[in-house]
Amino acid sequence: MESDDGEVVSNKQVIFKDYVPGVLKESDMYITTSTITLKVPEDCTNGVLVKNLYLSCDPYMRNRMRNFQGSYISPLKPGSPISGRGVAKVLDSRHPDYKKGDYIWGMTGWEEYSLITATETLFKIHDKDVPLSYYIGILGMPGLTAYAGFYEICSPKKGEFVFISAASGAVGQLVGQFAKLLGCYVVGSAGSKDKVDLLKNKFGFDDAFNYKEELDLDAALKRYFPDGIDIYFENVGGKMLDAVLLNMRVRGRISVCGMVSQYNLEQPEGVHNLMHLVPKRIHMEGFLVYDFFHLFPKYLDMVLPYIKQGKIVYVEDIAEGLENAPAALTGLFAGRNIGKQVVAVSRE
Repeated sequence: MESDDGEVVSNKQVIFKDYVPGVLKESDMYITTSTITLKVPEDCTNGVLVKNLYLSCDPYMRNRMRNFQGSYISPLKPGSPISGRGVAKVLDSRHPDYKKGDYIWGMTGWEEYSLITATETLFKIHDKDVPLSYYIGILGMPGLTAYAGFYEICSPKKGEFVFISAASGAVGQLVGQFAKLLGCYVVGSAGSKDKVDLLKNKFGFDDAFNYKEELDLDAALKRYFPDGIDIYFENVGGKMLDAVLLNMRVRGRISVCGMVSQYNLEQPEGVHNLMHLVPKRIHMEGFLVYDFFHLFPKYLDMVLPYIKQGKIVYVEDIAEGLENAPAALTGLFAGRNIGKQVVAVSRE
C-alpha cells in the first residue's frame, strides 16, 4: 500500500532476548517480522530511513549483551533489535547531509530497514569503486582501529619485530599488512591451519602459527622471535598476553585493542607476568577507535590507493541473509570466521 505517508513494508529483525552471563548462544537472539513505514516521521527532525545492506559482526558486541553501566557504550536493550555497524542506502531523509539514494555507514539496526535518529554516528560513502561491505571493514571501524592502534599507539619503526594475535581477523589482518609495508618483521597467531596459511600466503606475514597446537606459548614465541618482540598488537588477552610479556624487548609497546579470549568467561583469567613492564620499560596502552575518528579522512587517503593498487588485500567472511546473523555473531567466539565477519542483508 502506498500513500503520502510512505509505503508500509514487512521488516525482518534480529531481536536480543536478554542479558547473557556465560557463553553467547544463537538462542540468545531470535528472528521476528514487524512492519515499518518507509518514511521519516514529521516529528523526527534529522532522522534518516535506510535499507540495510551489510551488517558487521564485531567482538565488542558481546560486551553489550551484559547488564552493565558506565562503559563507553550502552548495553543492548532486551526485546529490541540488536544494533551495530552497517552499510545502508538512504530511502528517505530529514537530515540536510543525507538525501535519498545516498549510501552511508554507521550505527544501524539488525533488521531490513531502520529509522536512524542518532545520525551523528553516520558517515557518507563517497568512493564506490570498492565493495560497499568494505565500509564496515577495512574502510570502517576495523580499518581505523588497525591504523590508530598500530601507528598512533605503537609508533612503529622500520625493522622492528611485530607480533599480532587473532591475526586473521578484521583488525589483525590489516595491522600485519601495515607493518609489512613499513618494513617490519611480522608474525601472527591464529586458530587453524587455514588461517595460518592465509597469514603467510595472502597477507604476506613473515611467519605465523596455530596457537591451538602450541603446548607452551612462551617457547613458541621464543622460536619465532629469538631476539624478542618490539610491538605486540593485543586482540586476545589471557595466556597469550602472559607469554608475550616474557618475550617483550626493552622499550617495547603493547597496543591493547581487545581480549576476545575473555568475553565469554564469567570470571576473567589473571595475568601473572605484568612485572616485566617495569625492567623492560614497556609501554602498554588500551585505546578506543572513537578517540581517533578525526583521523578518518587521513586514513582513507592512505588506504584507498593501497587497495586499488593491490598492495593491501582484505578477506571477508560473508553470511547471506539476516536469519544467519545470530550464527555469524556467535561464530566469532569459536573462531569460525575466516577474515572479517559480515552479514549480507540485501545486495541492493
